[in-house]
Amino acid sequence: MADPVVVDIPHKLGRDAARARIAGGVSKIAEIVPGGGHVEQRWEGDTLHFTVSAMGQQVASRLQVFDNRVHAEVDLPPMLALFASKVREKLAEKGAKLLK
Repeated sequence: MADPVVVDIPHKLGRDAARARIAGGVSKIAEIVPGGGHVEQRWEGDTLHFTVSAMGQQVASRLQVFDNRVHAEVDLPPMLALFASKVREKLAEKGAKLLK
């Protein structure tokens, strides 16, 4: 498996407000995966684990919420690893908009 796509997204919302925004907008974040469809999600403390079904593949992701940033990791299967730079770009863009 390729290295995960990693992005740190700064914010000024505080941990609780950032977590609430993410909880309400996880479907928008899932749009970063090409061909993404069904989303499964669960919270463990301040970390959101979600999986997106895309092109017959499962894309596992984690968003860890801190007071001033969100640390995101997306594990792309080999078939989707070709899109890593695009996923990184979209994640940074959509994440920043969500946390504004």
